[in-house]
Amino acid sequence: MDPNPALKSYLETRRSSPAFQMGDPGPNTDEILAMLQLASRVPDHGKLAPWRFIVYRGAERERISLQLSAVAMRNKPDLSEEMQAVERSRLTRAPVVIAVVSRARPHVKIPEWEQVLSAGAVCLNLLMAAHAHGYSSNWLTEWYAYDESVYPLLGVADGEKIAGFVHIGTAQLPVSERARPTLAELVHFSGEDDVL
Repeated sequence: MDPNPALKSYLETRRSSPAFQMGDPGPNTDEILAMLQLASRVPDHGKLAPWRFIVYRGAERERISLQLSAVAMRNKPDLSEEMQAVERSRLTRAPVVIAVVSRARPHVKIPEWEQVLSAGAVCLNLLMAAHAHGYSSNWLTEWYAYDESVYPLLGVADGEKIAGFVHIGTAQLPVSERARPTLAELVHFSGEDDVL
């Protein structure tokens, strides 16, 4: 079967841009909604949509970043000046940051693990949707994705988890390639003696 050349080319060269190397322009509301529509087209056993989105943009990014930095300073009062600056900029590195929130919970038929994997698939689809709209993106978690004490600041409800923060903007520097895994170390054809 002949591959789709455009999709194949994209997958061969897909690369995340560092969030701190992004700037304006970022996507507008219509573009964001279009990206989220594409991101939602993932495997979803039981059609549960066990995830949702929170969009951070404009001054809201700075407000939340400052609140997060206050928490970071309480947790680690000896943070260096450099790290304090990093904490103050957590959600301001790209024009738009979208939290993919996992709502996985016990279900009579659908394992929670499958629901979690669906949220991860949404994150990857969102990266590809951003690229399809001409933007750069990066999927990050960082400490505040795992610290439930800051979930109220982020708009995350009890029982939810953060699958990732997808930063979206325009790359300000060329993106360089990085080393990729060697397939020979990762692939085994079950029942066959041959290796790659």
